[in-house]
Amino acid sequence: MFFSTDKVSVGFKSGFPVILLPLPSRREQCEFVLRPLTHTVKDFLENIQKEDKGIERATVYNVDGSRISGSTGVDVLLQSDFKVVLNDNSYFVSVPDERTQQPAFKPKPSDPLEKERYLMAELEKLQLELKPMEDIKAEIDRKSAQRTNIVVWGGLGYMAFQFGLLARLTWWEYSWDIMEPVTYFVGYGTAMACYAYFVLTRQEFLYPDARDRQFLLFFHKLSKRKVFDIRRYNEIKDAILKIEADLQVLRSPLFLHLPENARMELLEKISQKEDEK
Repeated sequence: MFFSTDKVSVGFKSGFPVILLPLPSRREQCEFVLRPLTHTVKDFLENIQKEDKGIERATVYNVDGSRISGSTGVDVLLQSDFKVVLNDNSYFVSVPDERTQQPAFKPKPSDPLEKERYLMAELEKLQLELKPMEDIKAEIDRKSAQRTNIVVWGGLGYMAFQFGLLARLTWWEYSWDIMEPVTYFVGYGTAMACYAYFVLTRQEFLYPDARDRQFLLFFHKLSKRKVFDIRRYNEIKDAILKIEADLQVLRSPLFLHLPENARMELLEKISQKEDEK
């Protein structure tokens, strides 16, 4: 059901506001679905120009003639009547009064609009909680990387010192006959150290893996000093990923074309996942 005013209609479809607007160049009406929580006037006008490439000028005005900025949210735009100007054509858009809408058009807790509003609120709370933790983690990452680099370069320095010492003893202080057994035991001792690494970590000694392991050791050590809750941080990140995935489903154009029972079933699954959190 739509509320029309001179070829321009405003209504609700699957819980979302819909504007049925004539396109000047194409001489046909086009349906635009608006998302009050995420769309702005700029998004609305850009969608119109994408549909009709012949539109060079697209603006929105209040009924008193003042221009509405592109940063204005769609939820604010739909609070009163407005005019859409496309090139030289002006269209008066009449927004239906909430009292005149049938109950079927009013958002329900199970409607996509209400669900999206709830998910956006949850996402905002999680992001606010995550922000200070991200700052602490960035500092811990930086210090852990610095200390790991010191260990890596220290290992190279030790190997260079060992090489120089053995070379000095072999060609200047003693002879190869004397140093040959020494170099053998040095090499065998290195092999034992690599095997000991495998016994302790259950991983083959590979330089990238060893470096990552050392980084994690420093990271956990610094996390305890900074009182950084790694478990809570991971829980927040996982929750944000799940909410973003749910929002992506709700904002998908395919969602609006699903049968009513399929939409309700999908919303029920999303609600169940929210309860499990």
